[in-house]
Amino acid sequence: MIPLSLAEVASAVDGRLTAADPDARVTGPVEFDSRKVTAGALFVAFAGEKVDGHDYAAAAVAAGAVAVLGTREVPGVPMVLVDDALAAMGRLARAVVDRLPELTVIGLTGSSGKTSTKDLIAQLTVRLGPTVAPPGSFNNELGHPYTALQATPETRFLVLEKGARGIGHVRYLCEVVPPRISVVLNVGVAHLGEFGSRENIALAKGELVESLPADGLAVLNADDALVDAMAARTAARVVRYGEAAHADVRAVDVTLDERGRPSYTLVTPEGSAPVRLRLTGRHQVSNSLAAAAVARELGMPPAEVATALGELGLVSTRRMDVFERPDGVTVIDDSYNANPASTAVALRALAGMGRGGRTFAVLGYMAELGEYEREGHREVGRLAAELGVDRLLVVGEPAAPIHEGATAVSDWGGESVLLTDQAAAVEVLRSELRQGDVVLVKGSRYRTWEVADALRVDAAGDEVTA
Repeated sequence: MIPLSLAEVASAVDGRLTAADPDARVTGPVEFDSRKVTAGALFVAFAGEKVDGHDYAAAAVAAGAVAVLGTREVPGVPMVLVDDALAAMGRLARAVVDRLPELTVIGLTGSSGKTSTKDLIAQLTVRLGPTVAPPGSFNNELGHPYTALQATPETRFLVLEKGARGIGHVRYLCEVVPPRISVVLNVGVAHLGEFGSRENIALAKGELVESLPADGLAVLNADDALVDAMAARTAARVVRYGEAAHADVRAVDVTLDERGRPSYTLVTPEGSAPVRLRLTGRHQVSNSLAAAAVARELGMPPAEVATALGELGLVSTRRMDVFERPDGVTVIDDSYNANPASTAVALRALAGMGRGGRTFAVLGYMAELGEYEREGHREVGRLAAELGVDRLLVVGEPAAPIHEGATAVSDWGGESVLLTDQAAAVEVLRSELRQGDVVLVKGSRYRTWEVADALRVDAAGDEVTA
């Protein structure tokens, strides 16, 4: 964070100081985990249901914190007292970014692909200047300000993904950290149970472009009609990306290699250049185009963008992480999260990589689908069968409709089995896998990653990495 006195911190968050020197300066990070506190830090104490951060306030100060931002006094501890610590953290983040005129804030949202695209954009912007981006998908009311508060006067790009569980959530995050460039990837059915319809999801995602200033930039997916239509909801300049003919930044002549890694020709108004990605999955074409559109607007020439895209790798874990075991089995670890759209993408990648060998899909429950839950799971099962997946391992009773959907495809030559838990899936895989097989592991934070972790250990007990 930029250095601020406690008086400045209190003013920014509408708080009051107790047992604190107004001139003492916060020169370190803002942390809500007392174990991460270092000299000069500001510790934020949240009063949770199970753990109350105020109980660790004294320890945080002993570890070097200048003061504690919290909602109740702790005897002998310098405090910045507020009514709501989370809201105060958001106000502090806004005060910090407002003091960084050289900072370009890039915000992105979408039903799927946010974290992967955020990572791609950040890997490009760091070539242009110091960049701050969150680890994983730290994209909510806590992760957003926490990441923004890592910006310093040297930071030139702040790349933030914005999640939403309802109307108004993206708008609030944009108030905390106003974007200069907004990227909208897609509108799917993730969180449909909370929104009720794709139209409502589009309404929420579009808050990102509505929050742009007139001299800002909206980067929109031309291949998604609901996203493309968001051009009418912003006063900012619009740039479209995709494979559609009207996209400003396009991919043509897309091909996939034996590991599902795309190659294509990047077409821009300034010229064209060949791209060969190291990432697996046809969907990475769209993700990389979004990143290319941002980099182009920041001044990177097409040839340089194309070269850079070919050098980018995975940053966040368990997202289409492909590794090969010593026994010749290839594993696609996409176990971080799942919804029908992202699972369909992963299944298509599996099918593309399985030519010449058997394909296994280990699929778990997909959460937050509401009334669409049963049909969403059945659709995934049907698609697995239609793509010709050889062996479908459905983990857990809540995911049973996946099994139902697959077995309803009469001409499918594969087999589906409904298993009780992850351990049962691991047992099946260990008994059946052989050289040349390809395994996809995917689920909605339903401990499905335990299967992927088991597959990372070879027969000798050594961990297998990508």
